[in-house]
Amino acid sequence: MPTDLPNLLTLSRIAAIPLLVGLMFLRTPLGDILACAVFSAAAVTDYFDGKIARERNSLSAFGRMLDPIADKLLVGAALMLLAGLGRLSALGLLPAIVILLREILVSGLREYLAGLRVGLPVTRLAKWKTGFQMGSIGTIVAGDSGAWAIGLGFLPVSWLGEAGLWVAAVLTLWTGWDYMTAGMRHAAAEDLARGTAREGASPGGGP
Repeated sequence: MPTDLPNLLTLSRIAAIPLLVGLMFLRTPLGDILACAVFSAAAVTDYFDGKIARERNSLSAFGRMLDPIADKLLVGAALMLLAGLGRLSALGLLPAIVILLREILVSGLREYLAGLRVGLPVTRLAKWKTGFQMGSIGTIVAGDSGAWAIGLGFLPVSWLGEAGLWVAAVLTLWTGWDYMTAGMRHAAAEDLARGTAREGASPGGGP
């Protein structure tokens, strides 16, 4: 049910997006710290919604559908905000582009495989990718101004965040390739099955 706690946690990631946008548009140190807190809290729900659902044996089709959508909306909104507000350097834009394109790729693969009634399971490496991705984006959202607000101005926070984003991008390419090859295997198997069916249905194709 949509009102189950795991699903409510998933929905909270979507609900956090307007608040994240408003806080980042303030362009103040306090706004950046609060935006980081909102993004981080939303990101943490990605772990707890699945954990709680498994512990309570309350996995649902609604949750399976909404969970990856909520993740992509949150990450996409945050990256576009960072780019639009000039919070990413020219080099920082590159991993952001890679991450967004990978999300589109995986969404397309999931849609295609759903038509074949084939699932695309999340790998352990993909979970590491998500961890680096969420951590680095949250760090950049806080930024140097946020770091100064909490007495950590001596740290190159934005640089550290972009370095983490590059690690996430590398993992993104790796896992994206794994998902792509899995999709291509299923596509090749489907084409082979259709070809065999056509040959069997053609005149003289069978006894």
